[in-house]
Formats: sequence, C-alpha cells, structure tokens
Amino acid sequence: MPELRKDPVVGRWVVFSPERQIRPERYKCEELLPTRPEEDPFLEGHEKYTPAELYAVRPNGGGANGPGWQLRVVSNRFPALRVEGELEKEAVGFYDRMNGIGAHEVIVETPHPQLVLEKQNLAGAARVFESCRARILDLSKDVRLQYAQVFKNHGAMAGATMPHPHTQLIALPVTPTVLKEKLVAARRYYIEKDRNLFADILQAERKMGDRVVFENDGFTAFCPFASRFPFETCVVPRKQSADFQNSKDGTLVLLAEAVQRVLRAYAVALNRPAYNMILHNAPFRRSRQPDAWTTIDADFRWHV
Repeated sequence: MPELRKDPVVGRWVVFSPERQIRPERYKCEELLPTRPEEDPFLEGHEKYTPAELYAVRPNGGGANGPGWQLRVVSNRFPALRVEGELEKEAVGFYDRMNGIGAHEVIVETPHPQLVLEKQNLAGAARVFESCRARILDLSKDVRLQYAQVFKNHGAMAGATMPHPHTQLIALPVTPTVLKEKLVAARRYYIEKDRNLFADILQAERKMGDRVVFENDGFTAFCPFASRFPFETCVVPRKQSADFQNSKDGTLVLLAEAVQRVLRAYAVALNRPAYNMILHNAPFRRSRQPDAWTTIDADFRWHV
C-alpha cells in the first residue's frame, strides 16, 4: 500500500509508492524509441493489456474494453496511489502519515502510437481535455479526495516511460504545496486590492505584448515575466473560472487550439523537445476551515 508522509519543515505531503519502482526503465534512454507494436499496451486491439476502462469515446458504439475507440481512460498499471481503503491518518512518533488513497489514471489520447497532441485535429485535441473534465467531475464525488492533478510528460527527459501519446491524472487526499502557495497569493491580492490577480496579469501581458505567444477568444498564452526556465509558457482563460471541470465544450475547443499552437511552436523552434504540461485547478471544496473558500471563485483562476 502506498502512503503519504508529511515533511514537517515545509508542510509538503510526499507520496511513497514502492510499486512505482517496478516500472519499465525506459527513462534511462535519452530519447524514447517507438515501441514495437507487440509491446504497446495502448494500441487498439491491445485492450486486454491494460486495466479495465474507466471512460472512453466510441463514436460507433461497441462494448467497453474492446476496439473501436478514439480515446480511453484506464487506471495506471503502476499507480502512485490506490482507490481502495481508508486514509487512516496517524502520527508516527514525531511525524504524520496517511495511507496512499487516491486515483492514478492514464488518458490514452489516440489509438495511433505516433499521433502527438499537436498533430491531432482540433476535435481530437479537445477530446483529451473533455476526458479530463469528465474524470475530474467523477473523482470529485469521492469525499476522501481533495485535489485532481492533470499532467503530461512528453519525452524521456520529461519523465515519460511510454512513447504512445497519453496524459495522466492523479487525484489526491491533500492539496499540493505549490497550489496552496498560489491560492494564498491569489487570495491575499484579492483582499488587498479587490481585484483578480490573474486578470491583472493578463491585462499587463496583453498590453505589453512582447511575451504573448498566442491568443484566441478564450485564452492567452504567454511566457511569464518571472519564468523559472527557458520557454516556460502559461495558458490562462480570459474569463474568470476557478474550476476547470466547469468548462463548456466550446471553452475546451479554444483551450485545445491554444495548447496546440504552443506545442507546435515548441516543435518548430526546439526540434520536438521534451516537455511537461500541468493543469493547475482549484481544489475540491472540502476544507474544515469555514472561511477557506469564501473568495476562491473570485480570486483564483485555473490555468495550464
């Protein structure tokens, strides 16, 4: 059973998952080579090599766990967290721990092993984000969970171990420290200035323009003023929304367009680099502190 342990210095919860150590160690290679068809569990027709289906898009119908899909979601074969069980929070001497309860899912973006996200048609790319929305909505019903983290590792240097295009989702019983820092900053800014921090950032970036990478009716993609590393790009909705899972279909099409344009720019400028993509979303509203989320719908904005 995986577990979470709390770092008492910074207040960060860390996942300890021994089963993750038995993953295929393809990440030792500098570049992920195409998987031989017989070794790719994500190929159409190889459904028996993955855990049971949690969600799928089958335009022509058909039963679960069989061919005929455009996208499917399954549990990770080497999960960082387990759905079964109770949290059982407890002290271990001076320290705090709990069982590693949560979900770890894989969104297989396409049956085609080399059709990367930026090369999909717009409907296919939007389908990926629609599946994320569906899974977050479902996982939010589990009262043990506080947060759902969507992320994509592309390329060996970014931590990917399978070349077949996929995205991952981890649902946690805690809120990540990095997100807490953003929530605190957004709330402080809102209380002090009665304005939304993300709206003001977008206004400043659009006014200057030199860091804007792409813009459509729904989103602005820009390189942050204080970027942590070269080519870091942030995609922010132009309309206020704290919860990604409340996005309408049209919004997700615009998001897909913005993300694809950024990834295509990376591919041209950097020769198809490895990258990490992370969705920063509001946590589920489960805090025991009565005033914890009183302004979150006005002060925080989800972003990629």
